[in-house]
Amino acid sequence: MVNKGRVMVAMSGGVDSSVAACLLKSQGYDVVGVTMKLWSDDRTDTLGRSRGCCTIDDVEDARRVCQIIGAPHYVMSFQDEFRAHVIDYFISEYRRGRTPHPCLACNDKIKFDFLMKRANALDVEYVATGHYARLDASCGRPRLLRGVDPLKDQSYVLFGLRPHQMRHLLLPVGGFDKSEIRDIARDAGLPVADKPDSQEICFIPDNDYRAFLAERFAPTPGEIVDTEGNLVGTHQGIERFTVGQRRGLGIHSRKPLFVLSLDRAENRVVVGPAEGLLRSTLLADGVNYLSGEAPNGPTEVEAKIRYKSEAAPAVLTPRGEQAELRFREPQRAITPGQAVVFYRGDEVLGGGYIEGD
Repeated sequence: MVNKGRVMVAMSGGVDSSVAACLLKSQGYDVVGVTMKLWSDDRTDTLGRSRGCCTIDDVEDARRVCQIIGAPHYVMSFQDEFRAHVIDYFISEYRRGRTPHPCLACNDKIKFDFLMKRANALDVEYVATGHYARLDASCGRPRLLRGVDPLKDQSYVLFGLRPHQMRHLLLPVGGFDKSEIRDIARDAGLPVADKPDSQEICFIPDNDYRAFLAERFAPTPGEIVDTEGNLVGTHQGIERFTVGQRRGLGIHSRKPLFVLSLDRAENRVVVGPAEGLLRSTLLADGVNYLSGEAPNGPTEVEAKIRYKSEAAPAVLTPRGEQAELRFREPQRAITPGQAVVFYRGDEVLGGGYIEGD
């Protein structure tokens, strides 16, 4: 079999990245498995198993997979980079009254910046991950496409990729659905075939982000007001709320109230009825276009304002590093700090971070 080149596979110990390594090995690549040590947490569950990100169990699972497929396995520490670019970002965004998406920062900075640089320094041509998305270079330039499994598609979290990164990136699982990936793992005898998917923020294994934040800075109490500025309650920290939230407001009202916005300058939470969550426009900052070039003028796209939302028709108007999105139909709970990602059909055109309307 012709050797297609060396590839460093980011292996979390889960089934997706394990199958990514297995597929690439079978296709003739010289696979090197790498588990990134990102976060230290000694907590365990009731059965005594490690919990959270980069656990001993995860490292062992990745090592066993590499042993089975005949690939070397290494653990690389990126803890300082992860703390600076993911955890500190996560904390600072909540302190600003925004709702961050830490997986976006992790992909952008850790996997597709620092890991790629480490691969390049070791003379490794490609980096691969277990993301459910596809790459296509048939038109002369790399294009990022949705994964074929609509329930698992992860193209939303990859909008920060640059053209030079896509030329050295492999996404081998994006052409399969989840059940096929588990079948491949079983057929290959991989011990992670039935391992559950992680449903948590990797560095907050109990999923209690409020407690995580409270350990790192003291909350500042403030007011909860309606859209007219009338006091309707108090809060114990603006970081405990997000746009669209209904439960846990501590307000007694005959009609349901939702968080409409967070006013960091006044340390206020603004609440109101559900219809107050509808917006037709948004402004995005830090916009990246995967082709390397912004469209010339207003462009019709489909845009997703959160990971699990459906893409909605909109007109994208580039404004330097920013972009304005005007939706055909109003969208619910457009949330500052989250990403908005632009599509044309299955292709990801780009994306940015929501600033407001």
